[in-house]
Amino acid sequence: MSGGITAEMRKLTIWTTAGFSRNLVLRTYTEPASLQHAQDSLERESAALTMLSGSVVQAPELLAVDATAAHCEYPSLLMTHLPGSTVLSEAGVAERVPLLARQLVAIHAVNTDPRPREYQTMTTADTVVVPARADAEVWAAAIDVLRGPVPTYDGRVLHRDYQPGNVLFDASQDATPRITGVVDWAGASWGPTDLDVAHCSTNLALLHGPQWGARFASAYEESGGVLSENTRARQYWRVRDALACSEEGQLWSAPWREAGRVDLTPRLVEDRLDAYISMLMDARGH
Repeated sequence: MSGGITAEMRKLTIWTTAGFSRNLVLRTYTEPASLQHAQDSLERESAALTMLSGSVVQAPELLAVDATAAHCEYPSLLMTHLPGSTVLSEAGVAERVPLLARQLVAIHAVNTDPRPREYQTMTTADTVVVPARADAEVWAAAIDVLRGPVPTYDGRVLHRDYQPGNVLFDASQDATPRITGVVDWAGASWGPTDLDVAHCSTNLALLHGPQWGARFASAYEESGGVLSENTRARQYWRVRDALACSEEGQLWSAPWREAGRVDLTPRLVEDRLDAYISMLMDARGH
């Protein structure tokens, strides 16, 4: 299966003696660089899938997990296969954005006890990679945002990698767009709704243009989602996520090109990120 960046994804078709079949998905961590985080990721995902099993969110059903490779060759997780496919094309983005927003509002409304682990962010002011053609003054100001205090927030369940590549849509070409599921819950955590909104906004800005990042945030609120009232806090979370992309933008865009978006060259993605950060610094989080 396509789509896995840190783990191998395999679709398995299981047949019974009666002739019935069932599709499953096996996530396996095989690369040395990902093995050190495999146990944590699989434990998070298995806990998240268990948490979501009684919710309205359409997520895979957990079947088995071996986070330490006690029984499998590599750390692995087995789950059900959801129908649908990811959609990254320019066509129909205006129809998909409100659906993406409503789905994220539903995720943030999930009540759970105990809570997932607190969110983590790795990017610091010292790890940001400024693109060669970027507006150095704007980026310096954006990096200074990270040096400020972390805004207070009311925590909610977060996906932490909510973006078009992890949302499945009805694959029928003639059907009205409909979300059939959300996958890749390895980063599920507890934190500010702004962080999930910021992450999807960054992805949409790179996929379709900076204006779509802002449109998604607006659609989230129009769907009943609640973001920080403080404009500085909104700016902080969106700038933080956008700057995190500076370190791994090509890691994001390579699967997009493999999925057919060959127009998303490294240069275009870099330029869109620069334009998006400039927009965030000019708009101050609105």
